[in-house]
Amino acid sequence: MTSIAVSRGADAPVISVIGLGYVGLPLAIALARHFEVVGFDIDTTRIAEILDGADRTGEIERDELLATSLHITADPAALQAATVHIVTVPTPVTPQNEPDMRALFAACDTVGRALRPGATVVFESTVYPGVTEDLCGPALERASGLIAGKDFFLGYSPERINPGDRVHTVDRITKVVAGQTPEIAARLAEIYGRITSGGTFVAASIRTAEAAKAIENAQRDLNIAFINEVTMIFNRLGLSVHDVLEASATKWNFLPFKPGLVGGHCIGVDPYYLAHCAQAVGHEPEIILAGRRINDGMGAYIAGEIMTALGHPAGSVPRLLVLGLTFKEDVPDLRNSKVVDLIEGLRQAGAEVTVHDPLANAQEAKALYRIDLRNDLPADAGFDGLVAAVPHAPYRDFGPGEFARLVRPGGLIADVKGIWRKRDLPETLRRWQL
Repeated sequence: MTSIAVSRGADAPVISVIGLGYVGLPLAIALARHFEVVGFDIDTTRIAEILDGADRTGEIERDELLATSLHITADPAALQAATVHIVTVPTPVTPQNEPDMRALFAACDTVGRALRPGATVVFESTVYPGVTEDLCGPALERASGLIAGKDFFLGYSPERINPGDRVHTVDRITKVVAGQTPEIAARLAEIYGRITSGGTFVAASIRTAEAAKAIENAQRDLNIAFINEVTMIFNRLGLSVHDVLEASATKWNFLPFKPGLVGGHCIGVDPYYLAHCAQAVGHEPEIILAGRRINDGMGAYIAGEIMTALGHPAGSVPRLLVLGLTFKEDVPDLRNSKVVDLIEGLRQAGAEVTVHDPLANAQEAKALYRIDLRNDLPADAGFDGLVAAVPHAPYRDFGPGEFARLVRPGGLIADVKGIWRKRDLPETLRRWQL
């Protein structure tokens, strides 16, 4: 992993991947099986970990990391060898839910200073239509002194990484590609086609590819928002939404979405990029933002329902153990986790909250959310309530013994995701679920 030693032919591209996170590292590893690839990241700690065979995201196994021919570096000078640059840096939102593209523009500056005439710059980061050509292209021009569409060319291929998913990996999915010219689009289709068995789809334009990515996640967000809203309705009617969904799923075309907390780097973020774009062209995105309001409010809603079900005497301080802090099950990713909203809601209602997660990094939890995270389950029993917020595999295996050990007699088992809905509880414990 310390040098580019394999020759792929005189006409083969040398590829750089900028940003070695959940998206960039799997992509770089896959590309390195076929091409000479430089993997670049500004985080020197991250670089050292990867060189040592450790991927904190859990996406790439140690043996695969140590065996790859990928040249991994934090030195931007190494990018000068590349003829194709692929940018995979994160594009989050600000606290005001506006697009935050600082990392994207910093990557443009880094790539631009290393850009050679004839090179292609491909963006995988999620943006709204027009960003690649109207914003990133000029940023690259300023840094390089070259002209987009003449001296270098632009492309877009939206990432479709699903953290923790071992089925829909980058080497199996269909990759959408688009280029500034038909020739660039064809070249990118050839490059990406080498790494995936799912084939490639050439979009009509870069803007079309950007828009396709934006609506993929917005569509999921809206579907989950619908389920979250009907969950609130059914709770008032004394119905479990999980029971309702189980019955509805028997229809052949019913979509299998589940209620819960919608966070992470994609579904909880990308609709705001689409909304920003809509407002910029004079359209108020009512449905998109309504879905976001519902999903962003679920943490507080669930906290209120749990505190009501807990029924603790006025003036007392209930002790709760929340299981899980990451944004989804079986991954260590804490980005934009909405479990934080649930915890804050419980604390504002007067509860003392202990948080456990076997996968998340405690230092990261402290830095991001000022939460003191436990990676081991407390040995002492006596919690007034146990809240299953994220259905990690260890939690899914809980049985009567764990419930009885962790929760006092008369306490509450709050099952946000319905992972224990068909599991018997000790007779001394009460159950709450969506």
